[in-house]
Amino acid sequence: MLVDPGPASSLPNLLEALGDWRPNRILLTHIHFDHAGGAGVLARRWPDVEVWVHERGAPHLADPSKLVASATRLYGDDMDRLWGEIAPIPAERLRVLSGGEQIDGWEVAYTPGHASHHVAYRHERTGWAFTGDVAGCRIAPSDFIMAPTPPPDIDIEAWHASVDILQAWQPVALGPTHFGAITDPADHLERLHVVLDTWAELARRLDTEDFAAATRAATAAALPLAARDALAQAMPPDHLWPGLHRYWSKRDA
Repeated sequence: MLVDPGPASSLPNLLEALGDWRPNRILLTHIHFDHAGGAGVLARRWPDVEVWVHERGAPHLADPSKLVASATRLYGDDMDRLWGEIAPIPAERLRVLSGGEQIDGWEVAYTPGHASHHVAYRHERTGWAFTGDVAGCRIAPSDFIMAPTPPPDIDIEAWHASVDILQAWQPVALGPTHFGAITDPADHLERLHVVLDTWAELARRLDTEDFAAATRAATAAALPLAARDALAQAMPPDHLWPGLHRYWSKRDA
């Protein structure tokens, strides 16, 4: 199994790390390009590999044209540098998930909040949970947590419910896609509930510039420069407020 291979722009690093090892399945937590953008290129490279994805994301893997058009409006000329090729995956290669499946020692849970097409995976033998973005982002050994909140799918209530699911699994460790293992999952997930509410309320009171400034101030106080820069690359401060603002606008409406 290979979980969240990342974008095609990072595949040379991935393939070098894998060496001669080959997966027979690629498990996607969700279809954002930093998690799943390279899946189509890998599916073409490995024609026997099956790709797991939530049912809301599956059509966009078979035909990524709408995703590419939407992302191009945001990233413009940086699309190729950031993501590389976004290749389609034949529909017959997709294992379409709804959540609740138990397949060959893996348990699947539907975990929206960050994205409407997000799932998490529990590896039953080891007790690890592979959580994509729904467990937040954290660069150990710091205990500082940030929740990635880009538009358009942010839903704080759904996110809390998804964290509840992860807690019920009682994982021995979390494998988020960004920044490596989290080995104190119970404490981390409990604090994530607080983080979600704190930053959501802040976004309700501040405009986008002040919110981004607050984000930068918080990371500067908690992290050394290299970690701060890495977190900002994975979660650009300017991209966090719009998702929360859309959430509140929908709630108010």
